[in-house]
Amino acid sequence: MIQLIRTKSDNQDFIDLVYLLDEYLAEKDGKEHSFYAQFNTIDALRQVVVAYLDKEPVACGALKEIDKDRMEIKRMFTKKAQRGKGIASQVLEELEKWAQELNYPTCVLETGKRQLEAVQFYLKNEYQVTPNYGQYMGIKNSICFQKNLTSKPFNTNSFSEK
Repeated sequence: MIQLIRTKSDNQDFIDLVYLLDEYLAEKDGKEHSFYAQFNTIDALRQVVVAYLDKEPVACGALKEIDKDRMEIKRMFTKKAQRGKGIASQVLEELEKWAQELNYPTCVLETGKRQLEAVQFYLKNEYQVTPNYGQYMGIKNSICFQKNLTSKPFNTNSFSEK
């Protein structure tokens, strides 16, 4: 059974999952990893979701405010052994619900073009490719997405707080 926990970036399970994510991204991004790493600090994230499968942390994601209308999806990761089970989609949906509850009409995100599974994941979850924003403008390996949340209903009873 999957349990989703809303927490903050000081959650040790989140920190441990992000460590695994950073290892994965260092391999995928190669020489460009240090450029991306500077935008992926987790010291002050107030909206974090950790997914547990049988009480083991297996996936995570976070939100970061871009401006009054947009939250950025950050630090999405699922342990390799748990991929393909729909867990990441549950984490993403919980983040979208949280953004709606906080009155943000849009979520945006950036991923690397070499992360083909991530690109497919966001397309499958109704994200649209958009021009690169902010620090990703002009970065050839970056692909940015956005999703309008205002037309999507949500259920606030699907999470626990920790």
